[in-house]
Amino acid sequence: MFVAGSYRLSLDRPLLMGIVNVTPDSFSDGGLCADPAGAIAHARSLLEAGADILDIGGESTRPGAAPVSEGEELDRVIPVIEAARDWGVPISIDTQKPIVMQAAIGAGASIVNDVMALRTADAIEVCAAGKVGVCLMHMQGEPRTMQAAPQYGDVVSEVREFLLARAGVCIAAGIERKRIVIDPGIGFGKTLEHNLALIRATSAFAATGYPVLIGASRKSMFKALLGLETSERVIPSVVTAAWCAMNGASILRVHDVRETRQALSIIGSLGAP
Repeated sequence: MFVAGSYRLSLDRPLLMGIVNVTPDSFSDGGLCADPAGAIAHARSLLEAGADILDIGGESTRPGAAPVSEGEELDRVIPVIEAARDWGVPISIDTQKPIVMQAAIGAGASIVNDVMALRTADAIEVCAAGKVGVCLMHMQGEPRTMQAAPQYGDVVSEVREFLLARAGVCIAAGIERKRIVIDPGIGFGKTLEHNLALIRATSAFAATGYPVLIGASRKSMFKALLGLETSERVIPSVVTAAWCAMNGASILRVHDVRETRQALSIIGSLGAP
């Protein structure tokens, strides 16, 4: 079970986290939901398609992305959270900034999804006080430079140890274990080979006992593998999500909720784990 605010989320089946980017420059859908009204409509469509969680972000973390001020990020995400907080599903705030985390929790967010794994000063304290669920992601470097020349000795071992260490720090600070999800950070300071190794190791991450979130949806790895542009990556994204679900992923962060839900339904009908 994953506990997020007042929500108790069963992990008997993989949960779908629908992506709502309230940004003009996200790699996959930048500009489509750049204003709150468009983002609210998109969030509603993801809910109707079967999303279990809505992940709302106001700052792009694509490679080379420029930072956004706290005020601008708040202006983007808070109206969306306030609109969606009574829809009956947990709202996740995708941010690195403790001030944004705190405001989002106050507006109704139940999960903090942080690419920095709560390493920013005060981030852990905000989340512990807010009794939210947390998604701890691994990223080598920071968004503007993370893809310059990522290097690892053993990417699976290093990412796994980092995530376990961050989870331990969170528990020591008062965030209950049942509120923690780990994410190996596909595409965040990794080469294609690193990404493939981490995806293959989904079961190893699940063996830690923490729920595992995988976010490979529409990533550039599919361009490297198949030569596909962003709009052409739905099928490989769904296939990858389904494979990860069959190998222990508990939460799948996706753009294409309806298609992923259909794939998981077929897998369930066939009796696959």
